[in-house]
Amino acid sequence: MDIHSYEQLPLEINGSTKAISAPSSNDSGLEAELQALNSLHRTLITSDATNAVPPPPIPVNPKRSAQVTKMRETGNAAFRKQQHSEAIKLYSLGIEMALGRPPWEPNGLVREELSQLYANRAQAYMAGQNWAEGAVDAQCSVELKKVGNAKAWWRRGQCLLEMGRLDDAAVWMAEAVEFEGADQELGQLLDEIKKKQEKER
Repeated sequence: MDIHSYEQLPLEINGSTKAISAPSSNDSGLEAELQALNSLHRTLITSDATNAVPPPPIPVNPKRSAQVTKMRETGNAAFRKQQHSEAIKLYSLGIEMALGRPPWEPNGLVREELSQLYANRAQAYMAGQNWAEGAVDAQCSVELKKVGNAKAWWRRGQCLLEMGRLDDAAVWMAEAVEFEGADQELGQLLDEIKKKQEKER
C-alpha cells in the first residue's frame, strides 16, 4: 500500500457506549485494532484517574510553601540566638521540604526556596567555623541563583579564604564580581584575597 495514499475507513460510533466499529468492513486487522481501542477506552473511563494523572502545572500547594517559609524563618530566629546547630537542623528540614515538591510544580519556585535555604545554612556552618560545609552550601546556593545572590558568593569566598585556598578564592570572587557587579563587600573580599596572595609570593 502506498504510504502517500488516503483511504477513508467505514467507521461508526455507538452513541451510548462510544464504541467504534466498522460494520461494512471485512478487514480482520482493522477489527483487531478497533477492539484494542475500545478496550482501552473502557479501561480509561472506568479507572480512578484522580491518582493516576497529575494535576495541572499551575497550582502550588500553599501548605508546603508555608512550611518551607516557616522552617527558614525559625532557622533564622535560632541563628540570631546563636543556636547554630539548631539553625542548621531547621534549614536542613526546609531543604528536604522544598526538594519534596511534586515535579509538576514550578521549577523556579523550588530553585528560589533552595537558594535561600542553602545560603542561610552556609552562614550557620560558618558561624561554627565549619568552612568546608559552608563552602559547599554557598556554592549550591549560587548554582541555583547566580544573579542577585551576592551573600552566597561572598560566603563561599570567605570559606575558601579561611581554608587557605587563596587561588580558588580569587577565581571564585572574580566570577562573583562579574555576575554581581560593583558590590562593595565582594570587592573588599577580593582585595583582601589578592593582598594575601601577594604576601605569600
